[in-house]
Amino acid sequence: MKSVEAGTELPPLTITVRREDLVRYAGASGDFNPIHWSDRMAAALGLPGVIAHGMLTMANAARVVTDWLDDPADLVEYGVRFTKFVVVPDDDKGATVTFSAKVDKLTDDKVTGGGLAEIDITAFAGEEKVLGRARAVVRVA
Repeated sequence: MKSVEAGTELPPLTITVRREDLVRYAGASGDFNPIHWSDRMAAALGLPGVIAHGMLTMANAARVVTDWLDDPADLVEYGVRFTKFVVVPDDDKGATVTFSAKVDKLTDDKVTGGGLAEIDITAFAGEEKVLGRARAVVRVA
C-alpha cells in the first residue's frame, strides 16, 4: 500500500487516441456506434467529429491512479462525469489527452481499519476539460 498525504500529486499521464484505437476498443467492448468511426454519422448527429468512447476515456483516466499504485487492486472506488467529447481526427496525430491527479484527503476505512485516499483526477483533450468530478478512492498505508 502507498504511504501518502493530502496534496500529493501523482505523475501525469499523456496519451494519444487515434482512430485505430477506437476500432480496437469497439471490437473489445462491442460498442460499434458509428459516432466512434464515421465522420458522416457524427456530423449528422451534430457532433464536432468522430468521438472517443466515453468508457475508453474513463479507463485511461483511471490509469493515472493505477499506474501510481503498487497494486491496482487498491483502487476501491472510481467515478467520473463526462463534460466534453474527445474528438479524434482522421489523421496520424490523433487526439492528445492529458490526465493529472492529486490526493484531496485521507480518511479511515471502517471495513479494514486501514487508510483511504480520495484522489481528484483532471483530464484535458487539448484545452478542453473532458471529465468533471472524476474521483478515485484508493487504499493507502
